[in-house]
Amino acid sequence: MNRLQRHRASQLLAFVGICWLVLAVDLLTPGPLALFGVHPRTMAGLSGILFAPLLHGGVAHLMANSVPLLVLGGLIILADERRFLAAVLWSSLGAGLGAWLLGPTNSVHVGASGIVFGFLGFLLTRGFFARRVWLILLSLAVAALWGGLVFGVLPGQAGVSWQSHAGGFLGGVLAARGAAGARRSGGRLSGGQGGWFRPRPAKQRTRA
Repeated sequence: MNRLQRHRASQLLAFVGICWLVLAVDLLTPGPLALFGVHPRTMAGLSGILFAPLLHGGVAHLMANSVPLLVLGGLIILADERRFLAAVLWSSLGAGLGAWLLGPTNSVHVGASGIVFGFLGFLLTRGFFARRVWLILLSLAVAALWGGLVFGVLPGQAGVSWQSHAGGFLGGVLAARGAAGARRSGGRLSGGQGGWFRPRPAKQRTRA
């Protein structure tokens, strides 16, 4: 790993580290920080799109997200930092909007699993959009090893935010499409496992 790749890897580690730091603060303070997550179909809840990826429901929740964040995110950022930033932005936006538009009323969605599914969507489709052999092989390898995660975009598991997963996955696909389009045109980009959401007190309990 060269100096540039080490620098990129440190950025990804810093993001995951910030998630753990936020969780530590949440566990040590009386008020649950999860209340700053996405509240579906409320104007105040829109701000949660910015904060939800950093918030988690507990140690097990963040542990489940940390491994795929590091593995899938590492595959992206070590190759191209700009594509990584685009994938994070698009998947965060997609996950947040998916939860805000489709999530159950009176629920709060938190967790970085939307970004995990965004990374998955990016890696699964990047090769086919770019039409490059090595990227197609990478997409196939990711499908073989992590493809089972795709079922997380479907409703069914109680308390799991499939809305965030589906929105994040779509955001990752759009980021992959944009990256391929930028490359072909000669342009440049500038630049939860299992989502979870904690219910607000006295309101519906659901998980993503």
